Amino acid sequence: MTPSLFTILLLITLNLSNKIATAATPSPVISGGGQWQLVHHNIGIVGMHMQLLHNDRVIIYDRTNFGYSNISLPNGRCRVNLKERLKTDCTAHSVEYDVASNAVRPLFLQTDVWCSSGAVNPNGTLIQTGGSGRGEFAVRTINPCPTCDWHEFNHGLAAKRWYATTHILPDGRQIIVGGRKEFNYEFYPKKHRMEKITYMLPFLAQTNNPGVENNLYPFVFLNVDGNLFIFANNRAILFDYNNNVVVKTYPSIPGEDPRSFPSTGSAVLLPLRNLQNPSIEAEVLICGGAPKGSYLLSLRGKFMRALNTCARLKITDPNPSWIMETMPLGRVMSDMILLPNGNVLLINGAASGAAGWNIGRDPILHPFLYKPNNVINSRFQLQNPSGIPRMYHSSAILLRDGRVLVAGSNPHEFYNFSNVLFPTELRLETFSPSYLEPQYNDIRPIMVYPAPQSQTRLKYAQTLKIRFQVKGTLAIDSVSVTMLAPSFNTHSFSMNQRLLVLDHVKTANNVVAGKLTSTSTCQVEVAMPCSSNLAPPGYYLLFVVHQEVPSEGVWIQLL
Repeated sequence: MTPSLFTILLLITLNLSNKIATAATPSPVISGGGQWQLVHHNIGIVGMHMQLLHNDRVIIYDRTNFGYSNISLPNGRCRVNLKERLKTDCTAHSVEYDVASNAVRPLFLQTDVWCSSGAVNPNGTLIQTGGSGRGEFAVRTINPCPTCDWHEFNHGLAAKRWYATTHILPDGRQIIVGGRKEFNYEFYPKKHRMEKITYMLPFLAQTNNPGVENNLYPFVFLNVDGNLFIFANNRAILFDYNNNVVVKTYPSIPGEDPRSFPSTGSAVLLPLRNLQNPSIEAEVLICGGAPKGSYLLSLRGKFMRALNTCARLKITDPNPSWIMETMPLGRVMSDMILLPNGNVLLINGAASGAAGWNIGRDPILHPFLYKPNNVINSRFQLQNPSGIPRMYHSSAILLRDGRVLVAGSNPHEFYNFSNVLFPTELRLETFSPSYLEPQYNDIRPIMVYPAPQSQTRLKYAQTLKIRFQVKGTLAIDSVSVTMLAPSFNTHSFSMNQRLLVLDHVKTANNVVAGKLTSTSTCQVEVAMPCSSNLAPPGYYLLFVVHQEVPSEGVWIQLL
């Protein structure tokens, strides 16, 4: 560790307020890089929820019931709701961000989407589910087109879905799990329009702490066998949703501190590899959160330090056990973003307190890069800091060009910007991981085929020939091809985030159509996943990775 990094970590640690918990000794941290760029001073709303669509536009929204936003609806359009304090509101609470043009377009929402969930269906339509108040039973959809807007179905759900989690299933449907006081799940779309069916899930009631909950926005991942890994509070199960049966109960995380909202940690399914093997391993990583009692103490103005541990579990092992690791610092309300090269970015969050209105303290401005394939105690790299605190109600997603888009934080009623500790945050910025630095230009792959705008349709088990170039020397043994499902991000959890490392079938170096090329050109033939248990149908970003440096992504549709 360099002296400057040590000083940074020491100062952050010494400045933590109300030190009523002692953090474990941090693991060694390696200096990293990365660059921040402010791309918008004011997008008009707080980026509480974000989803990238396959037209390279990002749908962002906050909530409809806490005041006029900073962006007006077009053509004098207004939202009228006589049951809210603002009976008439002519401002937008959702926007579409066009990555290419850096432009923001206001969108219209009628019912409240606050603390909702979402997923993109196989055709590319964003399905948004639930919310608050009159929006708890609502389903809203938006298609990827230049003029599209939200369509709302007020009674699309069978139960109130506030703080629930959505996951895409192998058949293309979505399962919506939990919500406040909802210890059940349901499917969308329904088999028929009038279907109103929920299925009880006692695990959600068993993990509910009275007065605190700590089981909201459960972490849900599709396992390689088609069952669901569901984590809430500090416990996890493997769940057969077709037969409503718990297949396996996993051990609790050592220490048994909660990791779910409002003791908000984050979780990710690590990259899936060796997809042609008879048995495929799946591993979950859960990092940070707030210790027992932190939420209630934070409401009283006493802020405990966030948890500085990560827990890894091979969920496919017959007798799995958690492996604990220590982060450089504790984090609560962080986001975990899978990068195209298989590394994990931990970004946003605070060093003390809990998730909720004004109860987070000591924002962590430095992201951590986590390299899952390194040996333990050498996996973390400290990245360059932002200048903007990103705590409660912040969000982050990966863009096609490899940058991470970051928005939101600290919303106040009526979008208060003064006389508050952390003002309402409307700025939009990007974090560029170090693989985008100019020093890697010579080894960065440039995709030739499929073409960047092709949006190729592929079938399961199909082989795909990929052609790419690099300006410098090609290290063929350091080439991989990955496909990533863009996530719906809110409340420190990226729903449906999934990265697969595709198996090579054949490689031909320096030859395209039988001709030598002036630059290093390579053709690799890869196999698409053979099962929708591995990759549910829908849109993915395809990347070529060379010496851990990814190309720009290319959209593909797996059907």
